[in-house]
Amino acid sequence: MRFPCIRVIALAGWMALTAAAGHSQAGAVVIPANPRSGAPAGSPVFDVAAIRQNNSDHTARSHIYSSPGDESFRAINVPMKMLLQFAFGLPETRIFGGPEWLSSIKFDVDAKADSTVDARMSTLSGDEAKLEKQKMVRTLLADRFKLIYHMETRELPIYSLVQAKGGSKLQPSKSNGTTVDSWNNKIDVRGADNTVALLAEELSKRLGRVVIDKTGIQGRYDILLSWTPDDGTVSPSNAGSGISASADIGPSIFTAIQEQLGLKLESQRGPVQVLVIDNIDMPTAN
Repeated sequence: MRFPCIRVIALAGWMALTAAAGHSQAGAVVIPANPRSGAPAGSPVFDVAAIRQNNSDHTARSHIYSSPGDESFRAINVPMKMLLQFAFGLPETRIFGGPEWLSSIKFDVDAKADSTVDARMSTLSGDEAKLEKQKMVRTLLADRFKLIYHMETRELPIYSLVQAKGGSKLQPSKSNGTTVDSWNNKIDVRGADNTVALLAEELSKRLGRVVIDKTGIQGRYDILLSWTPDDGTVSPSNAGSGISASADIGPSIFTAIQEQLGLKLESQRGPVQVLVIDNIDMPTAN
């Protein structure tokens, strides 16, 4: 899998959490195992970390800089909600609970581990290194923000990815490797024996809902999806309808999936694993 040297995540604005009614708990509170780091014994941790509240213009963009294969982590003007998204690999719509400041107060974070962690990261695959970095950020949040959480399953809106009328337009791949690139208004997935399943994962990240692959399509394909970012006027209810409020300048992501791939998204409800915040405090001193 090919990864950019530095991955940047940017969000311009944040919405406050809305309470979700009705849920069933399916997990226990996670309590740090290591009193110093909040991580299981042997897990890598950041050796030093500076965390400061950012009081700059609230319209300034938020950024997270993190390369899967090194020992550093940097965030600028980032709300806690965004840090949680990174640490757990979940969209905002799957994070519940916690105080209002999770979305309103922003922080600068500069963390670095020692050289042994760097050496270890270099031996891992891109996916493995990314998972290790996420665990390190979770440990940091447990140490400095006293984060306690649990996972549970809730009935939430989801999308099912199915074949559109006329069948898929996917082209078989001649690539031996696997590439997943996602940037701006494009998703490029190539290779792998479960290419469509990988596409569903990337769509989940973009749409903020779980996307389940129900196409029944197996095999290796080259998939390039390109759309016009909506301006807030294209709603998820238009999924699969071919409706685009920006039809004069380009297709919405829902229309593009149908026109370019011969697939479509159907809005449904289903069980989704979510993160529930049980406790989180403002950070301790550096």
